[in-house]
Amino acid sequence: MHGSTNVAVTEKAIRPDPWYKVLYIQVLIAIALGILLGYLSPDWGKSMKWLGDGFIALIKMMIAPIIFCTIVHGIASIGDLKKVGRVGLKALIYFEVVSSFALLIGIIVGEVVRPGAGFGADLSKLDAKAVEGYASKAAADSTVAHILGLIPKSFFDAMATGDLLQVLLISILTGCVLTGMGAKGEAITHGIDAAGQVFFRIIGLIVKLAPIGAFGAMAFTVGQYGIGKVIDLAWLVGTFYTTSLLFIFVVLGGIAAFCGFSIFKFLAYIKDELLIVLGTSSSETVLPHMMTKMKRLGASDSVVGLVIPTGYSFNLDGTNIYMTLTTLFLAQAVGADLTFGQYATIFLVAMLTSKGASGVTGAGFITLAATLAAIPGTPVPVAAMTLVLGVDKFMSECRALTNLIGNGVATVVVSRWEGELDKAKLNQVMAHPVSIGTHISDETPELMTVESGPRAPKVAAAE
Repeated sequence: MHGSTNVAVTEKAIRPDPWYKVLYIQVLIAIALGILLGYLSPDWGKSMKWLGDGFIALIKMMIAPIIFCTIVHGIASIGDLKKVGRVGLKALIYFEVVSSFALLIGIIVGEVVRPGAGFGADLSKLDAKAVEGYASKAAADSTVAHILGLIPKSFFDAMATGDLLQVLLISILTGCVLTGMGAKGEAITHGIDAAGQVFFRIIGLIVKLAPIGAFGAMAFTVGQYGIGKVIDLAWLVGTFYTTSLLFIFVVLGGIAAFCGFSIFKFLAYIKDELLIVLGTSSSETVLPHMMTKMKRLGASDSVVGLVIPTGYSFNLDGTNIYMTLTTLFLAQAVGADLTFGQYATIFLVAMLTSKGASGVTGAGFITLAATLAAIPGTPVPVAAMTLVLGVDKFMSECRALTNLIGNGVATVVVSRWEGELDKAKLNQVMAHPVSIGTHISDETPELMTVESGPRAPKVAAAE
């Protein structure tokens, strides 16, 4: 029966792949090998950087067209601009509320734990040249420049540059126009949907290279910065990871429980995506597959198509935690005492500058520079960022993971808020998240197989 949430075994069972062909196991092995190579031979590890960069570049070249096709098809399929506006408004309200919690948790933990206390950094010995590039980019990102940056030079420029905020703008405008074009609009919408399916299938091929990308990225990270860098600033790194876990399990876990599912089972359901992000430090690498999995979880197509892409620019919980916690660390490290007004500025500026940091490696560091530069009286010079430059890469994985989890939970929440969450499907998947969760290498918009672990046969959802 069409729309059934039951899972049926196909008439002819397909022999399961051996464990070493399962993507998430391959990624785990690749991450371990990358760390080992970077530790034993730093020079060789650093030379592997192009593997990680190449994989991320392959993924990024498909993100803009996928977001465009998904949002345009989603808005045009809804056919009701009032509903589009309603869903968008609910998503933005949720994003801002949860982002505020993330910023506040970073401030509270930073004040309670005080990871930078006693660091005793000497400002005269800081190498400002090491962060000049980040500072210059941050200086150019004023409020006016941020707003004008939403507008691409041309329709195709947004697609060419891959700026997510610009792609969101042209996608929303296109979808709204197609909604009022009647039969002609429907024909164009159908063509855009077909193009989107092609892009999804291309992503499916690219993701099979994820182990190679994860190996190169981890080998470079350890080879370039070394495990010693983490040890030197272990208190900050440990505090950041602990704070992110606190946010995931307490804040997002509480929200998930309210919506009727377990955050632990949700994490088990998206374990493949989490491992890819861990290896590449970029949540963009799994954007299309998160959309597919959220639909399988019971969220409506229209909500998934609007919330996930928008969340990549407006719902960055990990980045928010990082900015407030690291700002306080740097203030404590240089001996600066912040006033209430400066705390308020950090909160407000971080809320603004985090928008558009779309999961790309290094974006969090640029937004941190912008936040420091905006604090009245500049008690913490941007040059102080050199203190955390060596470990920022190790924290970027946690930022990307937290952002990804936050967007997944947001999709379920908004879908439930809109009354379009298939609770039966949600309960079924959450009852057996590992067995029902699809592996990302097998997902496509039209045919999504599921695998029951590394040794179980593939099955297909019953129509």
